[in-house]
Amino acid sequence: MAQTHEDLVVDLKSVSKHFGGQVILDAVDLQIRRGEFVVLLGASGSGKTTLLRMLSSLDHANSGEVRVTDSSTVVFQEPRLAPFHRVWRNVLMGLKGDQRNKAKALAALDEVGLAEKAFSWPKRLSGGEAQRVALARALVRTPRLLLADEPFAALDALTRIRMQWLVQALWREHTPAVLLVTHDVEEAVLLADRILILKEGRLAVDIQVEVQRPRRAGEAFAQLTEYLLGELGVSKEGDPLNSAVPHRPGSPAVSSQAVA
Repeated sequence: MAQTHEDLVVDLKSVSKHFGGQVILDAVDLQIRRGEFVVLLGASGSGKTTLLRMLSSLDHANSGEVRVTDSSTVVFQEPRLAPFHRVWRNVLMGLKGDQRNKAKALAALDEVGLAEKAFSWPKRLSGGEAQRVALARALVRTPRLLLADEPFAALDALTRIRMQWLVQALWREHTPAVLLVTHDVEEAVLLADRILILKEGRLAVDIQVEVQRPRRAGEAFAQLTEYLLGELGVSKEGDPLNSAVPHRPGSPAVSSQAVA
């Protein structure tokens, strides 16, 4: 089926941002369509958080055109729960706490596996549970676009894996477009339909992931991970590389659309 303009939830054209004399984003063009799972990678200072803040209307471009669906929500690295509200009320933060919305909050908590915690105080939650509440808060708004700024960064390894699978399940069920910022290349390969890399404020890489779902460690997974690490300037073992790992056209793992 052909994609139409109405499928776009993000449409950026020649978007630039600077602070003083420092260029943060440099003529960025980006389109994200409904249902896409997009992951954004890049070194610290490459402009990832600035781009996400712009899409969430927390920051503004100095030039260019920014169009974003008005049905969007953000999950931050920290859950940002109000300690003086019960869990279910945190899910409804900013919405009316009437019986209809309360029922939606309880249903969202059930989806993320926290039905039994609905009437608990946030201080009684583990880090992973608190982040699941943040996901429920996003779900209850039924967004067309879910923005996520390193939402698993503060979690332990096992909890992070559980959260990755949960996010995939929720994405398949609710089909929002997702833009997730992470530093974790393997996380990007596990989750994404499409992976972007920001370098010095420019979108240097834009690739479609062709590894079949559900994804497991294997040759195609490893090949794509190595390619992305190379584009980020490191090897899989963490050693700096003098140049990016060359992409081999026709790879089963990736369709490359590197941006000059």
